[in-house]
Amino acid sequence: MANGKSSKKITKIVDDSVATSTGENGATWQPTPESKSKATTFRVIAIIGWLVAIGCQVWAYFKLQEVPVNMVWMIGLIVVALIFAIVGNILWKKANRLDPASEKNKFKFFVQNQLGMIISVLAFLPMVILIFTNKNLSFKQKGILGTVAIAALAAAGLTGTEFNPASVEQYTEQTKQVELLNDGVNSVYWTPSGRSYHLFQDCGYINGKRTNEIFQGTVAKARELKKITDLCDRCEGRAKKAKALEVDTELKPTGSD
Repeated sequence: MANGKSSKKITKIVDDSVATSTGENGATWQPTPESKSKATTFRVIAIIGWLVAIGCQVWAYFKLQEVPVNMVWMIGLIVVALIFAIVGNILWKKANRLDPASEKNKFKFFVQNQLGMIISVLAFLPMVILIFTNKNLSFKQKGILGTVAIAALAAAGLTGTEFNPASVEQYTEQTKQVELLNDGVNSVYWTPSGRSYHLFQDCGYINGKRTNEIFQGTVAKARELKKITDLCDRCEGRAKKAKALEVDTELKPTGSD
């Protein structure tokens, strides 16, 4: 299927995240060993980050037992814990886009995708409770430390929550959809600020005045880099019309002598 031409710069993204196309035989999408290795690295670093965050909170617990409580140390430990927790959350979610879980096991799917949120709650909620129940803190100190701890809990929990988790089934279905409309080719286009991927590089939605560069890659790459999960309605309609025209042309009688 011809994708037309665009006056914008087209940057091709090398894809190492898709090992097998879904194809017509209905094969399941799978990441390559390279992609799985990268995901494993991200997960290991994320776990280390979470452990450091929890370690900071344990340290803060002991500092909380001192009289008087050192406010600077407490705030510093909570902030450092938050930084490491957020880094861990971001890397964990990136790993899940590289090597997503299957929806077949609902419990595993939930835990794998929401582990950052779970760890964040385990790391920060006890500290919030300890601050407000600590007898060594004045009302003002509880207000200050409590506000910092609650803000850290909210920030860590938010960055750890995956609102639109990727799955093997999603990647398989979305790749199959694109291949069916694109003559078996798993190739789409997107922009840095776009919310949909496109089948045609000359689609009007990605050729506006604000667009200077268009990226080209696979469905999985669009999901990994930009969290894009939707196919452009205009491109989908255009591709379906082209397919229908091809079928009509093939079925149309050529005439007889």
